[in-house]
Amino acid sequence: MLDIAAELDRWAAEGREFAVATVVGVSGSAPRDPGAALAVDSEGTAIGSVSGGCVEGAVYELCLQALRSGETVLERFGYSDEDAFAVGLTCGGVIDVLVVPAGARTAGAAVHRAAVSAVRRGEPVALARVVKGPAGLPGRALLLRPDGTLEGTLGGPDELDRTAAAEALAMLEAGRTGTVTLSEDGSHCPGGVTLLVESSLPPPRMIVFGAIDFAAALVRAGRFLGYHVTVCDARAVFATRARFPEADEIVVDWPHRYLLRTETDARTVLCVLTHDAKFDIPLLREALRMPVAFVGAMGSRRTHQDRERRLREAGLTEEETARLRSPIGLDLGARTPEETALSIAAEIVAARHGGTGMPLTGSGTPIHREGAQGVRGSAPRTAA
Repeated sequence: MLDIAAELDRWAAEGREFAVATVVGVSGSAPRDPGAALAVDSEGTAIGSVSGGCVEGAVYELCLQALRSGETVLERFGYSDEDAFAVGLTCGGVIDVLVVPAGARTAGAAVHRAAVSAVRRGEPVALARVVKGPAGLPGRALLLRPDGTLEGTLGGPDELDRTAAAEALAMLEAGRTGTVTLSEDGSHCPGGVTLLVESSLPPPRMIVFGAIDFAAALVRAGRFLGYHVTVCDARAVFATRARFPEADEIVVDWPHRYLLRTETDARTVLCVLTHDAKFDIPLLREALRMPVAFVGAMGSRRTHQDRERRLREAGLTEEETARLRSPIGLDLGARTPEETALSIAAEIVAARHGGTGMPLTGSGTPIHREGAQGVRGSAPRTAA
């Protein structure tokens, strides 16, 4: 649900009545992960997606039904060999979808409104909702903030709220979205209550070092993938808003000096396009010792060999230099700045999800992988 928070916040502000269908469980090959959502208002307007098209029509009707009845619905969709034309996922997977009326007059409306408003403001929050449980609990929600502040209740014993809050906080700190099973009395033992916990963090950062024409294309690609993009260059004549109108931030500073003073985390992506040793080496010496998700540098293979030699001379270990992705990007035969940006973005996505970068045709590898190998998006949302 939080993946369409901006639109839902607007609908709530306008006083619309609507229902939200959220993917709460996935098995096999399915196009969307838990947390993906589709919403329908009382006028029939729809936003979002739960399946990429396979079951959208049926879920749309369930949302209208929930609006009329005011009741929460849990429905399973899968592929049927007996009736290939029945509503289902032709990809062979199975998804569970929770449909909740979430308008102004429904129970939990204040919690949902607080959640989508917080996400729209870029605040980290976790929303826990009951997917399965005793009568009266499904659809109930509570909102957790990083400081432990809670809004709402799941409608069961107080201990259930406390345990759910602890689980939600752990998932928020890890930036994860998924299900948690608890007992009805709130103990951690698996039992009769299943929760979907959706985590939303501020967008991950992409810092592009080097204000060159390739950087302008990469800024657009980074924004498209949901990153908060910063361009940094020591040369004020090149690092300008006119050259990078789509960047979130433009910084004029020596790259290594800026990297040491700015905030980074395990989701941060660093793209070094300066292609100049006096900038690259001091920057990479610091970057490769930081717990960031991705460090890549542009240059020819000869440049890369020279860069590795200089980094070893600067004191980096083999393990540290092995973290560097250089030349940056996948082998797409890219020529133009836009094609190069695409190849870099593709490598970032592959690193994030543990992809091989190989063509899917004839590969036999799973299309969708369980979990991520690197940085997780906002979920995203974002976090893409």
